[in-house]
Amino acid sequence: MTSIADSTSAARVFFDAVLHPHRSLGPQGFRILMATVAAVSFGVSLVFYLLGAWPVVGFFGIDVLLLWWAFRASYRSARLYERVRLTDEELTVQRVAWKQPDRRWSFQPYWLRVRMDDPPEHESQVTLSSHGRTLVVGSFLTPDERLEFATALQDALRAWRRSPCAPCAPEAVR
Repeated sequence: MTSIADSTSAARVFFDAVLHPHRSLGPQGFRILMATVAAVSFGVSLVFYLLGAWPVVGFFGIDVLLLWWAFRASYRSARLYERVRLTDEELTVQRVAWKQPDRRWSFQPYWLRVRMDDPPEHESQVTLSSHGRTLVVGSFLTPDERLEFATALQDALRAWRRSPCAPCAPEAVR
């Protein structure tokens, strides 16, 4: 007897991509930036303290704390990812975000259409459409990355449709 997990692992995978938002400042850069901001803030606040304006010192500390908090929130939102997977049976999109329930969409690949503007513009989106349902994927990617992703997914769908074991359309079976 095979379980559901065994049957899905036996399915051929035509496309499997995990999309992550880009963060240009890595952990080491974050530490360097915060150390620099804290040092400059401390130096300037020391000047104000020596001039007798000691209440200003607290505001410099609050600025550093708020900057640190904003970057931490940004890194927390970077935990978002989307997984797009095309197998013999279906195309699935799984969206995982921090402190939100995972969302999952399933499409029958035979009817699926992938759309993206070429050349890509800033407001261009990758849309997956099938049976009146539309889903935007990879909205956090740059326009060039969205185009690259859409092209790769379209190529994978063409390969899926050409494969000798691809399921026929439901109407064509009858």
